[in-house]
Amino acid sequence: MAGHSKWANIKHKKAAEDKKRGKIFSRLSREIMVAARTGSPDPDWNPRLRLAIDKAYAANMPKDNVERVRQKGAGELEGEAYEEARFEGYGPGGAAIMVDCMTDNRNRTVAEVRHAFSKHGGNLGTDGSVSFLFTYTGVISYPAGTDEDALMEAALEAGADELETNDDGSMDVLVDPESFSAVRDGLIEAGLEPEAAEVTMRPQNTAELTGEDAERTLKLLEMLDDLDDVQNVYTNASFADESVAATG
Repeated sequence: MAGHSKWANIKHKKAAEDKKRGKIFSRLSREIMVAARTGSPDPDWNPRLRLAIDKAYAANMPKDNVERVRQKGAGELEGEAYEEARFEGYGPGGAAIMVDCMTDNRNRTVAEVRHAFSKHGGNLGTDGSVSFLFTYTGVISYPAGTDEDALMEAALEAGADELETNDDGSMDVLVDPESFSAVRDGLIEAGLEPEAAEVTMRPQNTAELTGEDAERTLKLLEMLDDLDDVQNVYTNASFADESVAATG
């Protein structure tokens, strides 16, 4: 999978659409607020907040907006109170699905997530039912054709854990989340601008889906991703049938 599954590609396209309608700013704002509330309000002492702010700037979120949201999270300004919630389950073809949310109304969020799973033939499970199948990892991705030797040298020098080459020739630099920003910045300084960079829940293995199972699972993933309270949707689904059309 390694960030290059059909679902990953769809998510990248959806992110561009979300940006147009402002949805991505809402997600980024919630992440900044929660990070500032649960840790130090100073991004220099809070890696999670630093990463959230970096993502906001990368999405061209205005600096004044970022600071205002940070202040709300830190309690310096009045603002909404969001809590984190994680939901775990399986899709219609048996693929593991994990949904991270930030909500001001947990009952509403539970109902919406449960409805999405049941509508598309999935099953919402208990806490911990699929999270053990994922590893929290920084992934810095490069397209096919990138100089592998140069990337390997720069990655090791920057403190990365591993360089993984995918079937399509693209490459992923894997890094400990705590070192993510430093490694990413080191690679950029070495002249290696990544195609994508994120800290994510990476599946330890994949579940290959075809036909109707693949189509129904994609619809479930997209419905979950469209929910206002959802921050991220992770899956170990691998869609072998490239003819499966994106929905939505």
